[in-house]
Amino acid sequence: MRAARRLPWYAGLSITLAAIAAVLFASASLHLLPGLPDPFAEKTTDRSQPVLLRSIQDMSRYTAANGNFQLVVDLDREAVFLPSGLLGRRTLYVAAGSVEAYVDLGKVPGSGVSVSADRNSAAITLPHAQLGQVALDPKQSYVYSQERGLFDRIGDFFSGNPGNQQQVEQLASERIQKAAQSSGLLQQAERNTRDALQQLLRSLGFTTVDVRVG
Repeated sequence: MRAARRLPWYAGLSITLAAIAAVLFASASLHLLPGLPDPFAEKTTDRSQPVLLRSIQDMSRYTAANGNFQLVVDLDREAVFLPSGLLGRRTLYVAAGSVEAYVDLGKVPGSGVSVSADRNSAAITLPHAQLGQVALDPKQSYVYSQERGLFDRIGDFFSGNPGNQQQVEQLASERIQKAAQSSGLLQQAERNTRDALQQLLRSLGFTTVDVRVG
C-alpha cells in the first residue's frame, strides 16, 4: 500500500493561523470579546467642502405679510404618435408653499420723508410692496401619484432621476407666485407697513403722521 503524503510543516501552520484569525473575526463581530475591535465596523468621513459665502447684502426691507398656499399640480405629458403606455407621463403633485410680501424701506428717497419744524408732524412716502420668492415646504409637498410609459421608466432608471420632480416643482412655484399676485397679499403688506410706521412715529412723539404708498 502506498503511504499517504504528509503535508509540509508550514502548511499546517498557515491553516492554524487562518483558523485563529477566523475565530477572532467571528468573536469581534459577535462582540464576544469586548476589548477586540470589530473588523467589520464602518467609518463615515465627511469630505464635503466648506460653505462658501458668496455675498453679503444689507437688508432694509420690512416683511409685512406672509401667504400660505396649497395646490395640486396635474401634469400630463403625452407623445404625439405613440400610446401613453409606451411614452408618456402623468404626475399628480401636492404642493404647499409660502410667499412673503415686503416693503423695501431702503428705496425711500430723502424727498420721501418730511418732518415739520416743530417736530410734531411727519410724512413718509413708501414704495409699493413686492413679493419674495416662493418657498416650497418639503415636508408638505410630495408626489401623490405618477403614471409612466415603458420608455419613461427605462429612461428614469438609467438617468437616476425617477419622476422628474424638478419640473412639477417649478410649475407649482409659478402657479403659487401667480396666485399670490392676485390674492391681495401686496395690499395687506402695504397696510401693515403703514400701521407699523404710524405706531412707531407716534411712540417717538409725533402727533400727526401721514404714511402713503406711491
